[in-house]
Amino acid sequence: MITKDDQLQYEKSLQVFKSQNIFIADTVILETEWVLRFAYKFKPVEIAQALRKLFGLPNVYLTNSTLILQILEWHENGLDFADAFHLAFSNHCREFYTFDEKLIKKSEGLGNCIVKKPDFD
Repeated sequence: MITKDDQLQYEKSLQVFKSQNIFIADTVILETEWVLRFAYKFKPVEIAQALRKLFGLPNVYLTNSTLILQILEWHENGLDFADAFHLAFSNHCREFYTFDEKLIKKSEGLGNCIVKKPDFD
């Protein structure tokens, strides 16, 4: 639906989106971002714009639209999409442990969760 690279599939999916309520699972969102980035070379801003349009349709439902919109914003501002997903879904936690130095640095000030390297003795 987003890329219109296959006309027949586009038309059939358009019919579904025009006539049905659509639930898009979190795992499908992750997969869609990956395909748009790797197969179609979309940039983070393009991915966020395309997904916002899709998620803004009145008959499209997500598990947690507020969280997904936060993920899109963080991704647009430089956070890896999967990392943004992990961080957003961990926002209820006090700490988020990772060895990914880039994630630690880029997540400073985002959300309620402190992202840090495990430093246990």
